[in-house]
Amino acid sequence: MQDTRALALTFEVEGLPPVKTEALSIFAAGHRQATRVRALLRAACEAAQQTGWTPLSGPIEVEVTLRCPPGRRTSDASTLLGGVCAVLQDKKRIANIGLAHLGVLVDVAVYDDDKQIRRLSYVEEPAEEFSYQVRVAAVPEAV
Repeated sequence: MQDTRALALTFEVEGLPPVKTEALSIFAAGHRQATRVRALLRAACEAAQQTGWTPLSGPIEVEVTLRCPPGRRTSDASTLLGGVCAVLQDKKRIANIGLAHLGVLVDVAVYDDDKQIRRLSYVEEPAEEFSYQVRVAAVPEAV
């Protein structure tokens, strides 16, 4: 039987992506990135529901395109990618902090674990307002 699930998921998010810059988990209740984390989780959830997406467990690629006013980027590419990737992986393995404050968003996962990432891409485009696009896709297993 052929696997008919989607192998790529692309979605848009208004505002800035969450950034991962400190040891404190961006999932901690009251974290300063909480609004950005929730926005990303809501956008990923909506896209997954519309497409019937199920979290990928094999090798993946992640692409993030940041749209921002020229000269107004707030963080470097590595912290932006780290934040996005942390939010999109399965959060059930995070046992050292409570996640109840995320409500149903705690179950939003596009893939299982960051260790699956084989390709990572970051692009900036000029725009009047901050927004970003995320694309996660399966990549073929290495032979």
